[in-house]
Parts: sequence; C-alpha cells; structure tokens
Amino acid sequence: MANIHLVGGEKGGVGKSVVARILAQYMIDHQMPFAAFDTDRSHGSLLRFYADYAVATEIDAFESLDAIIEAAIADRDRHILVDLAAQTFHPFVKWLEESGVLELTAEWGLSITYWNIMDSGKDSVDLLGPLFDNYHPNINYVLVLNHLRGEDFTIFNQSDEKDRALAFGAKIINLKRLHPPVMNKIDAMSASFWACQNTTGDEALKLGLLERQRTKIWLRHAYEEITSIGI
Repeated sequence: MANIHLVGGEKGGVGKSVVARILAQYMIDHQMPFAAFDTDRSHGSLLRFYADYAVATEIDAFESLDAIIEAAIADRDRHILVDLAAQTFHPFVKWLEESGVLELTAEWGLSITYWNIMDSGKDSVDLLGPLFDNYHPNINYVLVLNHLRGEDFTIFNQSDEKDRALAFGAKIINLKRLHPPVMNKIDAMSASFWACQNTTGDEALKLGLLERQRTKIWLRHAYEEITSIGI
C-alpha cells in the first residue's frame, strides 16, 4: 500500500492531470480516504475537478511541500495524491534531498510511488534517463503508457530505458484511448468522472447515453490496470 502518490513526467501534455484525476476517482470509488495536492499554478486539474479534496501547493516553496509529508504522517491510513506539473522534477528532487524526505518517510513507515506518465514519443523515453539517474530504492515506480497521447509505444518497448525500469522493479500499465470528443466534453463540464458517468440533467454539455457508456468502459479498464499493480 503506497501512502504518497506522485503523478509526474517532465514532458508537458502527456496527460498527467488525467491520470491524477483517475487516481482520485479510484480512491473515492473504493472508499479510500485521501488528500490531494496540486502544484499546477495555471491549470490545476485536481483543484478544478476534485476541489473538496485538493489544496494548492507551491513547488518552489519548501514550506508548502512540507505539508505533503505532514499530512501523510498525521494520518497514515490516508493516501496522499500529488499532481506534479511539467518541469517540476528538479525543484521537487531538491526538496526531497535537502529535506531528507526519503529517510523520514522510511522512519515513519510511509511508502512513495512515482507515477511517470508517458506519451508515445521519443522525448518521453529520453526523459526516463534523468529520472532513473535519481533512482532511489525507497520509491516505487509506475510507468503509465497513455494511449490518449499516442497508440504506438514501439520506441519505449524497444528501448534500453524499459530494461532499466524493469530492473528497478518498476510496474508498467496502459491507459486506453477514450474517444476524443467524449474527453473534450468531460473537460468542458469541469465535472468528476463520477458525475460524467451519472449526470442525467439537461445541461447543454451533458454526455449522451453511449458517451457515458464509453466513459464507464474506459474508466473500468483504468481501474483494472491500477488494481493489477496495487495501490
């Protein structure tokens, strides 16, 4: 059981926020208590879609990041979900190292999982190098191949970085593609994934019956992938 979930990936536009939202909905649907921290100053998806659970966090302020660990220690039965915006890896690692976070979490019996979100491009593969160069055995790694951002992951599957990931014991899961117009409507509604499946009012942007069904099937597959590796 991971207590702290870091959802990241240095490349922008790979779908980090979508995965963070899926994890939030997964925890809600499985009655897993959690608190969320959103580091995206301009497009905070957790703050937008799951405002009852999320607070804003300043990536450049150690005191703001400290609240993540303090929340985890205050209630070790609660999961902590952190949406890391693009290009926040280096300031986040600086905080980890200078604050002795990994030693402290080990002392308190907390575990950390880093969910690295990838599209199908070479940049996502190349950025695994710096991530693994900072590898720490106290962190669990999950590579999420996001088919919303490309369906052919041959570059990754044939890469040395995949071999490095498996050697570290990293888990690899797939997030299936959802019909783009449906995702666009979901984003326009600014609603949780639960609301998108169950809303039956007469809003202009509500999902149709088959659109809700496609969303249910897509989310069900995502849940199966998450459950297969444990959370």
